[in-house]
Amino acid sequence: MIELLTYKDLLLMRQAGKVAGKFLKELKTIIRPGLSTKDIEIFFEKTLSNYPDMKPAFKDFCGYPATLCVSVNEEIIHGIPTTNKFLKEGDIVSVDLGITYKGLFVDVAYTYFLNPISKITLNLIRTTYKALQKAISAIKIGRHIGDIGFTIEKFVEKNGFSVVKKFVGHGIGRALHCQPAVPNFGIRDSGHQLVEGMVLAIEPMVVVGSNEIEILDDGWTVKTKDNSLSAHFEHTVAVTKEGGWVLTE
Repeated sequence: MIELLTYKDLLLMRQAGKVAGKFLKELKTIIRPGLSTKDIEIFFEKTLSNYPDMKPAFKDFCGYPATLCVSVNEEIIHGIPTTNKFLKEGDIVSVDLGITYKGLFVDVAYTYFLNPISKITLNLIRTTYKALQKAISAIKIGRHIGDIGFTIEKFVEKNGFSVVKKFVGHGIGRALHCQPAVPNFGIRDSGHQLVEGMVLAIEPMVVVGSNEIEILDDGWTVKTKDNSLSAHFEHTVAVTKEGGWVLTE
């Protein structure tokens, strides 16, 4: 069953979304070579400490051990922050986080890069970001989940990359993950119809090479099987009469 949220619910989610978006914007100013992935988690925890009613949504979710995910280069999602992994020039870094506030959830991700990077790496990041923007623009009452996935996949493939198919976006609201699933591939006019009050976590995961994946021994970190680079962007988006309302901008 897909839960539909009220405008009041969306306003509460927007409050959490603003904090998440502010954190990701501020992270741009501190992310640099020599920073550990654990430092990013510490910065997030420090940011949230200024908002006592807001909590990290990922901590202990299905047993996940950290408050956010930091995935580097060939890591697609769910990288566990550690004091042993340091960022270096040429890296791309996906930071994925969730916040829970007054019984509601938001989820957002952003991919950063540390210069110098190659032309293909920059194109990967730009393509993934633009795929998310195009997916958000495709949201209209009466359309379908398949339209979102179709939009993402076609744009990504047009630019010479591949979407990850074994992990998908999801509904979100009173739970971090709920129905419907939101794949980054699909067929037009297929899947659940979009209706007012539906909220989706749309998250293109795009790779340079094969979209085959493997999970590391930590049981969480998902990486490309061929070690090719991956980028990941995500927003929590409400379906409204005006189209997609980005709650985590």
